[in-house]
Amino acid sequence: MTLSISQVTKKYQDFVAVNSLSFTIEKGEIFGLIGQNGAGKTTTFRMILDLQETTEGSIMWNGQHINSINRDILGYLPEERGIFPAMTVEDQLYFFGELRGKLKKDLKKEVDYWIDRFELDDKRKAKAETLSKGNQQKVQLIASFIHQPEFLILDEPFSGLDPVNMDLLKSAILDLKHKGTTILFSSHQMDNVEELCDHLCLLKRGVSLFTGSLLDLKKQYGKTKLTIRTEIPKEVLAGLHGVRDVQTGRDQYTLTLEDESYAQPIFDYVSNGKYIEKFSLDYLSLDEIFKDKVGAKHV
Repeated sequence: MTLSISQVTKKYQDFVAVNSLSFTIEKGEIFGLIGQNGAGKTTTFRMILDLQETTEGSIMWNGQHINSINRDILGYLPEERGIFPAMTVEDQLYFFGELRGKLKKDLKKEVDYWIDRFELDDKRKAKAETLSKGNQQKVQLIASFIHQPEFLILDEPFSGLDPVNMDLLKSAILDLKHKGTTILFSSHQMDNVEELCDHLCLLKRGVSLFTGSLLDLKKQYGKTKLTIRTEIPKEVLAGLHGVRDVQTGRDQYTLTLEDESYAQPIFDYVSNGKYIEKFSLDYLSLDEIFKDKVGAKHV
């Protein structure tokens, strides 16, 4: 089962929200759609869900136009809260499952499983309005896939979650992937995208700046992030040939290099033929690449 977006454009009068966007997501893949606020992510989600029409281009699921498929194969977690405040957690999940064509008796096993897994058993009979923001987010997440969709869209799924609950969510997302669910998600927390995604699309003002694997994106920059532990002063390191920037950590420095070819001469200088405790060359993080790609200097 493949989702294929081909040359999709969405215009609102003179404003172009999405411009000639193309990417493909394979079955059982986690695909990240990232960008600043207003980049066109939610508009893209709504077009995939057939909540908005495309101005140009096509969106296909397994060779069928997206507006002709059974909607029950789709799941969606919106960024905004979409649960009922006065309804209990348990009733909420049954309601959304039945809304997607499932029988209540067939939902019981799934409802019980996810309530237990997301540590909500003591909240089963509680109204949603009495829950913390994090627990509301967990309920909404379960509601998005309680009907076992083939394709799942998660818009900022980590919003309001503490680190422990974030790990619960990551584990659930990976389990869904391993069971064959195709997942498209967005997040402003780049470490989560980096940890979970097989491929990604980086949007800026509705235009794709990059589509492909995370490793291919990192290779565009090369290994330019150098972490070292040394007693050499920061000012001296900053003056070395090929060093663009130096950041001071608790007990180490992080240097940004012009390219990785400068690492060897810097190593020779810093070590001076002796043992050096830490010298690590790596790719930039997705967060660093994201800031470079969509940062102010590119506006």
